[in-house]
Amino acid sequence: MSAEQRQAEPATQLDVRMFTVGPVQENCYVVRTTGSPDALIVDPGDEADRLLAALDGLGVQRVHAILLTHTHFDHIGAVAPVARATGAPVWCPQLETDVLANIMDYVPWPGFGPFESYRADHTVSGEETLTLAGMTIDVLFTPGHSPGHVSYAIRAAGALFSGDVLFRGSVGRVDLPGGDWPTLLASIESLIGALPAQTTVYPGHMGITTLGAERATNPFLRELAHD
Repeated sequence: MSAEQRQAEPATQLDVRMFTVGPVQENCYVVRTTGSPDALIVDPGDEADRLLAALDGLGVQRVHAILLTHTHFDHIGAVAPVARATGAPVWCPQLETDVLANIMDYVPWPGFGPFESYRADHTVSGEETLTLAGMTIDVLFTPGHSPGHVSYAIRAAGALFSGDVLFRGSVGRVDLPGGDWPTLLASIESLIGALPAQTTVYPGHMGITTLGAERATNPFLRELAHD
């Protein structure tokens, strides 16, 4: 799809609700077009009962999909109970399906969980375009924090769900298995190159930001700031 075609897409107004859950303070998102009873969930990391109650409180009638950016335990701890309760299929990075299917084998520290494993209904690797709940979602391959990490862009709404690639004033850690700093930096550079500066970034931790703000001020991105 050309830049001109993307610019010609009708603007989509999103209703994005952020729920910070679990001991690692992970951000889970309920995403829908404004006024729609149909929604998506991005990265339900913990507190399944709270998330399900929030869906009821928001008047969500159907969850079309659960989208996972990656499979670190703090992002997937509530996947199984939320999927079971809503009937929503789960989209998981193809390189990380084994982690989702065997969660507790991959929890790196004691004291977390237990979490229920889940076998992914669908996989993504990047470069897919999904049409779910009335939204067109581009899947972008953004490894570096984890081997199969993806980000989800809703271009018509100027929205990016970045998982643990990019945060407000920070970036994802690279000291866990499969992490790699040059790869992470290349992934962030690819996002900056592919999406407008005004794109709203909904990260997996901390506060909401924009791509432009992070390119200009994020101390971890100094080598990109003046390109």
